[in-house]
Amino acid sequence: MRAAVLHEIGQDKLEVLDDVEAVGFGPGKVKIRIRATGLCHSDVSAMNGVLPQPAPFIPGHEGAGEITDVGDGVTGLKQGDRVLMCWLPACGVCPACKRGQNQLCLAGFMNAGTPNFRRPGGDVFGFAGTGTFAEEVVVDAGCAVPIPDDVPYDIAALIGCGVTTGLGAAINTAQVEAGSSVAVIGCGGVGISTIQGARVRGAAQIVAVDPVESRREAALRFGATEAVAPDALGDAKQRITGGEGFDYVFEVVGKSATARTAYETTRRGGTLCIVGAGAMDDFLQLNMFELFFDEKRILPSMYGGGDVLRSYERAIALWRAGRIDLESLITHRVQLPEINEALNQMRTGEALRTCIEL
Repeated sequence: MRAAVLHEIGQDKLEVLDDVEAVGFGPGKVKIRIRATGLCHSDVSAMNGVLPQPAPFIPGHEGAGEITDVGDGVTGLKQGDRVLMCWLPACGVCPACKRGQNQLCLAGFMNAGTPNFRRPGGDVFGFAGTGTFAEEVVVDAGCAVPIPDDVPYDIAALIGCGVTTGLGAAINTAQVEAGSSVAVIGCGGVGISTIQGARVRGAAQIVAVDPVESRREAALRFGATEAVAPDALGDAKQRITGGEGFDYVFEVVGKSATARTAYETTRRGGTLCIVGAGAMDDFLQLNMFELFFDEKRILPSMYGGGDVLRSYERAIALWRAGRIDLESLITHRVQLPEINEALNQMRTGEALRTCIEL
């Protein structure tokens, strides 16, 4: 089958090959024919080494398709089911799951160290234990979440990561209050979803911050009340909040520099929500006095910070009701052989989300 492979960490291009085999099928597993997958910035971060991932590997974790085979012991799934890919399935029995924090379950991360593809030259890993830039993938049954018939594959793929992460940051983690002021730093697919989540929660002012003009324009269409370049954020803070700072600030870039800016843009007693996935060697510096004196809440948000399956259901319900716009998040579509074009679209900021159709 065809798949897009990164041979070594640090390479900026993928090679589309037709000699890849999905392996590992057996008890507790399902085989999925991928129909659509989104390109998430985390895929790029894994390619350049910001996020740890063994190589060679097949990127992609935001996918949807249909089940072609079901292993022994799997219940609730059958051949032909339409599913989205959950790259962080909850085991249900670890301490985090028992506390109701299944987004912190580590069981899914363990899959990242087990190859689930093979080429004539040896094993190939799937990013985050999945690898949706392939026509077919074998995963644990918990990774396959059935979707209703009225949800297209491309929409389901987005819900599998970016939409759930962004909506959840505003709704689950920060719990944005109605009438509040919000700033969102970084307006790609996840940032736009955060803006939509803040709008759903009833925020009065939502300021989108991004260096790319087309993304700022898009943010206004998705519910931002104002959109500014990073160098104009200080002025927006002064005009909108009287210099006090925003009630909620979301950092959706994954850099210490923007996290520091976000902290300084949050009012005393306000909430800074860290959504972007950053590098292990990138440190955010805060002094002990400001931590004590400003009493700002710093809330990281992992995968939307709540029950993932419930978050999927909520996203579908909001989409059906017309409360969020998911179709317009997909600004570009390519076929798998054009995957490197999609990577360029993301790196330049041209695309909010590119859908790869398989």
